[in-house]
Amino acid sequence: MQDARRVGITTTVPVEILFSAGLTPVDLNNVFIGAEAPLALVERAERAGFPRSMCAWVKGIYAAAHECGVGTVIGVVQGDCSNTHALMEILESEGVRVVDFAFPYKREPELLEAQLAHLARAFDTSLEAAERQKQRLDAVRATVHELDRLTWHTGQVTGAENFEWTINCSDFRGEPARYGAEARAVLAEASARRPARPAVRLGLLGVPPICADLFERLDALGAAVVFNEMPRQFAMPGPTATLAEQYLCYTYPYDVFYRLADIEAECDRREVDGVVHYVQSFCYRQIQDRLIRERLQRPILTLECDRPGPLDGASCTRIEAFVEMLKG
Repeated sequence: MQDARRVGITTTVPVEILFSAGLTPVDLNNVFIGAEAPLALVERAERAGFPRSMCAWVKGIYAAAHECGVGTVIGVVQGDCSNTHALMEILESEGVRVVDFAFPYKREPELLEAQLAHLARAFDTSLEAAERQKQRLDAVRATVHELDRLTWHTGQVTGAENFEWTINCSDFRGEPARYGAEARAVLAEASARRPARPAVRLGLLGVPPICADLFERLDALGAAVVFNEMPRQFAMPGPTATLAEQYLCYTYPYDVFYRLADIEAECDRREVDGVVHYVQSFCYRQIQDRLIRERLQRPILTLECDRPGPLDGASCTRIEAFVEMLKG
């Protein structure tokens, strides 16, 4: 049964607008990958007609939208996945309300402001109310930013913990106050840990990995992820005064060169030894691997996965060889 108060999102969008309307955002990516059997959701989408030669994240989002019964889905039609148009058409044909949102290709402030106004109208709220929500959410984000600092500066927070708390800032699990309280409790506990310095410091670039055991594998090799690129962006890391400024600074939906400027700065600041560039099978962002390799002056391992589950043997061997090379 659909719940009209729950709004599915296919990637990070201005959730301040949804909260100002009294609605609950639900990041369908996190519902999918956090499910007890995410591969079963992929298979459900394939039984519904989605081709096997298509990104598993899109199929998981489709199935997750039905699993959690959202009444509306916001599809980012520019600045995210090129398959979103077709996904929205399928969901609309099955009785789900769909609302479009587009990040402007060239980061034009006027176009972004128009899209923010469009989203506010779609949910019968105002940008003024959304700006007030920004202040509330920024307080929660500040706690997560401190968890991020303890990851790279002192080693008191693991890469996996960092990933979990930053990536869930896309929707704050629907309850920002509770999320903030839980983050503060984790921060207090982590602050009491002994500082640690890993043998190898890694950056993890690209879309969030679909494989379940990447952090576990790296940890066993003495390597720590001190820079989770995309999840950090979902937590809106830079201080901003307005909603429009915040989503103009957000690097994920814009061109790779804008992303790379942030990546280079953070790799320097965090003293990253090498980076793992995760690419999802059948995703257009794979093409950007060449540009990242040309620009980034650090050792790079490109890791590709298709469906949810543990890493295969070949990938584990490549990761082990990469870490050993960095140790040497």
